[in-house]
Amino acid sequence: MHVLVTGGAGYIGSHTVVELLADGHEVLIVDDLSNSQLTVLDNIEQIASKRPAFIQADITDTVALGKLLAESNIDAIIHFAAFKAVGESVTLPLKYYRNNVGGIVELLQVALDNHVNYFVFSSSAAVYGEPPTAVVTEETECRPTSPYGWSKRMDEIILEDTCTANPHLHGIGLRYFNVVGAHDSGLLGETPKTQPSNLLPIIVRAVTGQLPPVTVFGTDYPTKDGTCERDYIHVVDLAKAHVAALGKISTTKTGKYHVYNVGTGHPTSVKEMIATFESVNGIRVPHTMGPRRAGDPVAYYASAAKAEQELNWRAEKTLEDAVRDAWRWQQTLDKR
Repeated sequence: MHVLVTGGAGYIGSHTVVELLADGHEVLIVDDLSNSQLTVLDNIEQIASKRPAFIQADITDTVALGKLLAESNIDAIIHFAAFKAVGESVTLPLKYYRNNVGGIVELLQVALDNHVNYFVFSSSAAVYGEPPTAVVTEETECRPTSPYGWSKRMDEIILEDTCTANPHLHGIGLRYFNVVGAHDSGLLGETPKTQPSNLLPIIVRAVTGQLPPVTVFGTDYPTKDGTCERDYIHVVDLAKAHVAALGKISTTKTGKYHVYNVGTGHPTSVKEMIATFESVNGIRVPHTMGPRRAGDPVAYYASAAKAEQELNWRAEKTLEDAVRDAWRWQQTLDKR
């Protein structure tokens, strides 16, 4: 298939492009490079032995996108391009609604105008907010707690409604849990231009001295070791889920829109993440114990049974793989 990947030079997008190329698809990346770098294309080519086509553009530029789709014979769109910092979304909500919600509206209209039939959307477990149970299924009530989470939930609703109204359009939304790791080649990983807010990147930067010691927020939770538990999915496994989703919607005509959790189905505590990083990489992680942080759920992790049954996908990489690959990626950055 000819696949348009918005945000394809970013962290998750670039790993997905590698997997798409490996699966025999033709890829066109559209990225405004606001949170990515053009050198990523060189690294994708080095891994995949093929260079994806690339256009620098904003997804809200409907004129440019319309012209692009009209000339490129695109079969499917995988949509990553979005702002994703939860904290920033609280202070700058209009930025997130304008880009994340306005962007998918414009992109879907251009897709319809150009008869693109398949649309895979990058959603987030943030749509669940603070779930009432530790195990989260696709039926768990969506109660976002940030403008970022609400923007993703709105995007899902817009995609579902658009698929319902347009019988030829088939869509899938993938709700990611906590994405970690990097490509095992050491050539692709996360290079955020803003301060990281996820645990593993914070650990890596604390080890290198770029950030102060990690604070473990709360050690008296009702969990196996007293610290919060989350579901950490390796970015390569996540990338492969997009290829599986593309295969699903391009070969089935049952239903217009589906949503899937993408996670390991296993909880990992903060202490476990730190201990695993130390044992795998042989490096001490500087950290201190602190009080609970307001708003932190005790534990939540994915039920990924639906993705396994319907997409024939399941997470294969381990937490050990993730911490090893993340550290290897950091060492690659340090050598530049």
